[in-house]
Amino acid sequence: MTTMYGIKNCDTIKKARTWLEDRGVAYVFHYYNAVGIDEPRLRGWVEKLGWETVLNRAGTTFRKLPEADRADLNADKAIALMIAQPSMIKRPMLEHEGALLAGFKPDAYAAVFKA
Repeated sequence: MTTMYGIKNCDTIKKARTWLEDRGVAYVFHYYNAVGIDEPRLRGWVEKLGWETVLNRAGTTFRKLPEADRADLNADKAIALMIAQPSMIKRPMLEHEGALLAGFKPDAYAAVFKA
């Protein structure tokens, strides 16, 4: 099963969803604003890809944080921030048959889906 994690109004999510739909790839969309993200799953992503990849430091939500929250980041602090505000998670996160992709890159999707 393929699961895409993100928020609906994100332009990158829209591009990734269009890519999947144009190729007939069935997927489940996990909407953070409706169901959040559970800590064990997020920790697994961080263990696999590193918190530096999973945390979206370029986004508005992160940039608006007080300096104290942005300083001295480590995995545990980044995970706590992302659980509190899932919009700080890189979008989209995509799980497919053991593969985990952060962000949308058509070449990476093509490799995973052999499209």
